[in-house]
Amino acid sequence: MKAVHFGAGNIGRGFVGLLLHEGGYEVVFSDVAAPLVQAINAVSKYTVHEVGEGGRDTVVTGFRAVNSATHPDEVIEEVAGANVVTTAVGPTILKFIAPHIVAGLALRDPSSPPLQIMACENAINATDLLRDEIADLAGDAWDALAGRAVFANTAVDRIVPGQPAGAGVDVTVEPFFEWAIERAPFGDDPPTIPGAHFVDDLAPYIERKLFTVNTGHAAAAYFGARAGVETISAALSDESIAARVSAALEETSALLVAKHEFEPEDLATYRATILHRFRNPALPDTVWRVGRQPLRKLSRHERFVGPAAESAERGLPVDGLLDAMAAALSFEDPEDAQSVDLQRMLREQDAASVTGSVTGLEPEHPLFPRVEAIVAARQAELV
Repeated sequence: MKAVHFGAGNIGRGFVGLLLHEGGYEVVFSDVAAPLVQAINAVSKYTVHEVGEGGRDTVVTGFRAVNSATHPDEVIEEVAGANVVTTAVGPTILKFIAPHIVAGLALRDPSSPPLQIMACENAINATDLLRDEIADLAGDAWDALAGRAVFANTAVDRIVPGQPAGAGVDVTVEPFFEWAIERAPFGDDPPTIPGAHFVDDLAPYIERKLFTVNTGHAAAAYFGARAGVETISAALSDESIAARVSAALEETSALLVAKHEFEPEDLATYRATILHRFRNPALPDTVWRVGRQPLRKLSRHERFVGPAAESAERGLPVDGLLDAMAAALSFEDPEDAQSVDLQRMLREQDAASVTGSVTGLEPEHPLFPRVEAIVAARQAELV
């Protein structure tokens, strides 16, 4: 069996590629970073180091890498003969890998089992987004190609921090992981992925993860950066910061209970597990890595505005989420382009304009005036 994985970075090697390897797949990594592709092809094995309670080392073999920028034909041939295609490239990059998949499907033997495609991204229904990009590219040919692939949305969760210098292609990760996959698209032939679990309705799992793990991680980063703390674990060792993160997550949990009928006790346990993971001192995760790209993280359907908007529409509390958003507005990292852009917008535009362009909220939305107020407060700090 063969799997093609787009994105040979730390998540690709330390999570998705690892589980595919454990499922018995030969893994072909596709990436545009020439030094990384060369480094992967220069070794016959790499080690995934789990650090923290219950951690272990796992050696990965049976892989190779292809540079999709310089050798697109090779990637297309690999896709044509694969059983599984996965991605970990970021939602905005999916449109750039879609052409390789379209061309691979065109070369695929129509009598072969359908190619099983899963986008493993920090976004809701990312596989649907990838499928739409593929169908648009295929145009009139899509009717003939559609039967050659099945698409399943996924929810993935594993903390992979910035890697220590000199690690090569080895990857350091936390022991915990979760990979939830839609069951229905595969019928009676799901992919073999040890540790993954297949579910009938993925939406609650996606939002539970996005509105707890992603919201909490980013909130800890922004509160920590504002307090002058360097790492996520150090931020959460500060009781004041931990309380503010918890307040935001209690609000997202209230939304999840109202929307998906989760049991409050189960979500309380889940929150505690997440915060325990963030406190892992063996993970050298910085507030700057986690907090980068604040414009994306403050956008309409992301980890703060997404749950806060739905909560406001339902009359649920949002004070904790607004507190975290205010911290995000103060995130200043001269090495992060989005941070620089955000601070420039705050200095050059009025509060209503910033609120609309950053969050995507309409002025009549019940959350808009409350976000506009924290934007104005940040602007007052910059005067």
